[in-house]
Amino acid sequence: MHWGCRSSVVRARVSAVETATSPITLHPFTPSDAERLLDGHVDPLDGWEGGYSFTDEPELLADYVRAAQRDGDPAPYGPYLVRRPGVDGDEGPAVGGVNLFGPPDERGAVEFAFGLVPAARGAGLSHHVVDAALDVLREAGALVARAECEIANLPARRVLEQAGLVEVGRTDGVVVYEIRL
Repeated sequence: MHWGCRSSVVRARVSAVETATSPITLHPFTPSDAERLLDGHVDPLDGWEGGYSFTDEPELLADYVRAAQRDGDPAPYGPYLVRRPGVDGDEGPAVGGVNLFGPPDERGAVEFAFGLVPAARGAGLSHHVVDAALDVLREAGALVARAECEIANLPARRVLEQAGLVEVGRTDGVVVYEIRL
C-alpha cells in the first residue's frame, strides 16, 4: 500500500479509540493485534480489500511490536485500519490505513500518514479518512497538524487542502501543509 501523506501533530496522552466517520471507521491496530498475527492467529477481518494485508509484512509487524515493548503502547498514536461497513452492517475488510507516528519531536510534532488501497481510491473516502484522523488528533489534545505530501500526488494534496490545511513550504519534491486544530 502506498501511504498518501505524512503529517505532524502535537501529542497528548489518551487511549486509542475506534473512530467512525461515515462511510469509514478508523480501527486501532494495537501491539496485541500485531503479536497475534506474528503468532499465526489470523482473523478474517485481518484481510484487506484488494489483497494487501499486514500479514504480508512480518518485518513491519515485528518492528511495531519491538517499539511498543521498548516505548510502551503508542495509543492514541500508532496505526489504524480504515474500514468500510460490510454488506450486513458489520465491519468490512480494511481499505487503507492511518499511522500516527510518535513520540513528539522537540517542537511537539508527531507525524502521520494515510493511504488507501487502489480499489478504494477515487470514491471520496480520503476526505473521510483525513477528517477522522484530525478528529482523533483533536480529541488527543493536538494543537497543530502538519502534513507532507509528494508534489506529484495531486489527489492527496487536494484532500489535505479541502480539509483546511494550508501550504507552508516545499522541500525536495514535497509540499508541507499545516492546520491549527
